[in-house]
Amino acid sequence: MVVNDWIHAFAGSFILISLALGVDSSANPLFLSRYWLLLTAFVGANLLQFGFSKFCPLGLILKKLGVPETREPGA
Repeated sequence: MVVNDWIHAFAGSFILISLALGVDSSANPLFLSRYWLLLTAFVGANLLQFGFSKFCPLGLILKKLGVPETREPGA
C-alpha cells in the first residue's frame, strides 16, 4: 500500500469507529458519548483542508515511517 491508500484507510476507519461510538440509539450497543462525533468532524475538516491545500499531516508521518508514495512499476 502507498501513502494515499493508507490515508484513505485511516480516514474511513476513524469515521466509522467514531460514528459507532458516538451515535446514540437503542440499536447501538457501542455508544459511549456524543463527543466521539467530534472525531468525525475533525477527520472531515482535515479531508476538506487537504482538498484545498494538498497538505496532510498523516501523509508526512507515513512518509517518515518509510511508506512509499508511488507504486512500483509492474506491481
